[in-house]
Amino acid sequence: MKTIVIAGATGFIGRWFIERYHKTHKIIALSRSDVQSEAYPEVEWRKANLYSLSSTTDALKGADYALYLVHSMQPSTRLNQGDFEDTDLLLADNFARAAAACKLKQIVFIGGILPKDSDDFSTHLRSRFETEQTLGSRSIPVTVLRAGIIIGPGGSSFQIVQKLVNRLPIMACPQWCKSPSQPIDVEDMLNVIDESFGNQQVYGKSIELGGKETITYMELLKLPAKAMGKQRTSFSIPFFTLGFSKLWVALFSDSSRTFVSPLIESLRHDMQVKENQEYTFQNIRVGIDESIQKAMHDAAPSLNRKRVVQEETNTVRSVQRLANPGNKSVEWVATTYTKWLPTFFQFILRAKEKDDIISFRLFGFTLLQLKYMSERSDDRRKLFYIVGGRLAKRGDYGWLEFRSVLDNQYIIAAIHEFVPALPWFLYRNTQAVMHLFVMKQFNRFLARQ
Repeated sequence: MKTIVIAGATGFIGRWFIERYHKTHKIIALSRSDVQSEAYPEVEWRKANLYSLSSTTDALKGADYALYLVHSMQPSTRLNQGDFEDTDLLLADNFARAAAACKLKQIVFIGGILPKDSDDFSTHLRSRFETEQTLGSRSIPVTVLRAGIIIGPGGSSFQIVQKLVNRLPIMACPQWCKSPSQPIDVEDMLNVIDESFGNQQVYGKSIELGGKETITYMELLKLPAKAMGKQRTSFSIPFFTLGFSKLWVALFSDSSRTFVSPLIESLRHDMQVKENQEYTFQNIRVGIDESIQKAMHDAAPSLNRKRVVQEETNTVRSVQRLANPGNKSVEWVATTYTKWLPTFFQFILRAKEKDDIISFRLFGFTLLQLKYMSERSDDRRKLFYIVGGRLAKRGDYGWLEFRSVLDNQYIIAAIHEFVPALPWFLYRNTQAVMHLFVMKQFNRFLARQ
């Protein structure tokens, strides 16, 4: 039996893969929260914090292959500072490092079809492409399966379409709803994923996938209406703005604008599968009408998950991407930051280093203490534990890191699981705002180097 670890196992594709293959493969399923599933006693569930390199490495032990389905579009702490694409970079880098440490044979990643009609990718598709690159930056071969809309019971994209059709008898659509796409059924997607594991012909390759039928998004809106027996009218309006489209879809689909925005941006591209690829999967068979019928009437696999109970509720994560045009090493950036910070505050703030502990002091008061963890750092990552100071409620719960990503083109500066000592309302409106301002200024400093 192949031992396959799934990152993002509780999502749409992850749940269906477990449903289909829990008896034919040994599956290690990862989740942030505890999972109890009597339906799949063969599956080994592991609780993993993918923001932590050590936790990710422990979670991958014993696996041969990995299915990477992670997308950080939902918050993981009470306050999340940073864009999802920067967080995706960090998570992918952690996973690639852990996979290399555990000597996995292959990573299979579900990405997005890159547009042929423009070099101006949407934020969502650019993030998917950067995740591909980051997962492949280590020694483990990566197979990228690029797909557009995946239709099946429980799929978030189709659920949005279904809610819009159900609630709106008349739909005024943006002009870009006429962009062509090739939706693929979740069953076909599962077949392709399974065929990819251990298939050395697809190692190191990016393969585009789609159903056999090409359809515009406007035509796609009509099919659920037909299946539901509802009369719906749709037409395009050239002056529909992207911002209004996001607001409109979020409102009528009961989805957050944060979740909807990157998906809407991607719809403006031509998402047809390119011809003459290096490898072609032959087991794509489900037509779009059948796919929509199943998505509307079949039940999605369910998991009994416990609610995530955090040890601390007022936690903060801040992930910031810093430009590195001077190609400085991550060690240089981390060291320079601790020296630049007092200079930026005109020497009112002072930094004192002793025994690998850096103390930032203001008028004699220690605001924050960081301990450099040399044994857990390397030439592409520098790690500091937050061990004290008046601004930190706990000295055993958070960490700061600097890491190099995408061939040192960027440095990610991230604070994880920080617990502020200030009352939450005061912290949100003072220290949190100041941190973003400082990181923005430091980014400008790096850009000049």
